[in-house]
Amino acid sequence: AGAVRGHLSFSRIVRGPFQAALLGYAVDQERAGQGYMSEALRLALGYVFSELGLHRVEANYVPTNERSGRLLRRLGFVVQGYARDYLHIDGEWRDHVLTALTNPNPEDPELP
Repeated sequence: AGAVRGHLSFSRIVRGPFQAALLGYAVDQERAGQGYMSEALRLALGYVFSELGLHRVEANYVPTNERSGRLLRRLGFVVQGYARDYLHIDGEWRDHVLTALTNPNPEDPELP
């Protein structure tokens, strides 16, 4: 009880005309496929779009991580491109699929 089973974060939050962030997430393998991350991401995305007023969230995944790709597609993320040697993981440079989701209920935010 009380053990951390996953995490998610929004980084590179940029205000002004961009109004975007980069999403990162991971879940314990024992909990993968049980809907925990899907629910957590739905709540977190709702928050950053409605409360923080972001316009766009980007999320990238390793092409062999099909479960992550399916999760992002179910949430409405759309493939934006492919980046070779994008991130150094476990001693190797890994390619990533680049995806993004724009705010489904955009309002005209007053930009700072």
